[in-house]
Amino acid sequence: MSQRHPIIAVTGSSGAGTTTVMNSFQHIFRREKINAQIVEGDAFHRYDREGMREAIKRAEAAGDRDFSHFGPDANLLAELETLFKSYSENGGGRTRQ
Repeated sequence: MSQRHPIIAVTGSSGAGTTTVMNSFQHIFRREKINAQIVEGDAFHRYDREGMREAIKRAEAAGDRDFSHFGPDANLLAELETLFKSYSENGGGRTRQ
């Protein structure tokens, strides 16, 4: 991990408390005068809500009962990896909304 640009990742299902954890980290960073950047994990989902519903239907029709928002097929993990690598090296990177 980069000492100059560390990365903390918090994951969890909707309603699991990830926003509360993020808010706690933001409070700590503000108190310690750390210039932290927040990247929402949703920014790297492959599908919007409607697209995800359709992808789940297709997966279920094909017998895939393991397809979920958290799996590699539903996310742009290569792009997220690129962001983490760039951020750890130079403190910047490209994210999505």
